[in-house]
Amino acid sequence: MAEEESAQEKTEEPTAKKLEKAKDDGQIARSRELNTLLVLMAGSLGLLFFGANFYEGGLALFRYNFILDRETIFDSNQLGIHFSKSGIDAIKITIPFFLLTLVAAFVGPLSMGGMLVSPQAMAPKWSRMSFPKGLKRMFSLQALMELVKALAKFLVVAAAAVTILQWNTPTLELLGHQSVDVAIPQAAYTLVISFLLMSLSILIIALVDVPFQIYDHAEKLKMTRQEVKDEMKNTEGKPEVKSRIRQVQQEMARGRMMTEVPDADVIITNPTHFAIALKYDAVDMGSPKLVAKGVDNVASLIREVAKANKIPIVSYPILARSLYYSTEIGQYIPKGLYVAVAKILAYIFQLKQF
Repeated sequence: MAEEESAQEKTEEPTAKKLEKAKDDGQIARSRELNTLLVLMAGSLGLLFFGANFYEGGLALFRYNFILDRETIFDSNQLGIHFSKSGIDAIKITIPFFLLTLVAAFVGPLSMGGMLVSPQAMAPKWSRMSFPKGLKRMFSLQALMELVKALAKFLVVAAAAVTILQWNTPTLELLGHQSVDVAIPQAAYTLVISFLLMSLSILIIALVDVPFQIYDHAEKLKMTRQEVKDEMKNTEGKPEVKSRIRQVQQEMARGRMMTEVPDADVIITNPTHFAIALKYDAVDMGSPKLVAKGVDNVASLIREVAKANKIPIVSYPILARSLYYSTEIGQYIPKGLYVAVAKILAYIFQLKQF
């Protein structure tokens, strides 16, 4: 019983096929805290770098829209042109900020598993409507981690907010004694810096969440030994199917080999168990080539084809066995057998001359 339970433990790393299937199903490591951090950081930096343009552009936009002459107000065409220009100006002012935050929104997913659009992940899953499974998810390690993260975020952000407020208290008190033209930019700058520092506080949560999400994702994809064995069996095929495939391949190779026998110059035999077909062309070949070989039934078939095509058959048991075990079909004979083969070929070619 203990061995059976041990065999079902998910101790094996996921296979390439399991990883590919998980990706197709939309199961990749994701950290919402990292995404939140990057978007907030991008937003705060955008306000910091483009805040002056926002202020000046917004002020000019307000002046342009609140100071209208009589002719523009009572002319519908002029009024439409006026507001169209205002909309274009507003887009020009805000587009750098929105582009920066848009890029940040894509950087988070790209840094952890890349962008992924999975139809399977978007499809409705009725299994999620199961009450027992819902309870299991509520009391799972993932749910506990989400609760801990939520509490940690609240405490970290709250602590950062209190610290920043205390740090900026003297500056905020001075705003009431300054003119409006000076107080508004100073207040805006203080708010942006405070927002940036509060965004940085999320970094602490992200540094914990990212490794946890990677670890948790890897643990979920782990497989039992039986699952690995079953996948390998399904990938490679059943033994009887593999055996049949090998048989068909051998038959096809044998058929191709037999087409080479009629072009051979000599057949060297055992004389019954082995048959080797050799071909040699002094112009095109540096040494004789083995074009076919076989034992028992295949050897008998080679001899039959050779007799039908009047190919000389020479009985040389030792040479036949040496060629069979040392040379594959389509290969040239090894140097150690040159002399023995050369004598047989010389004899065959002499016979052909008479």
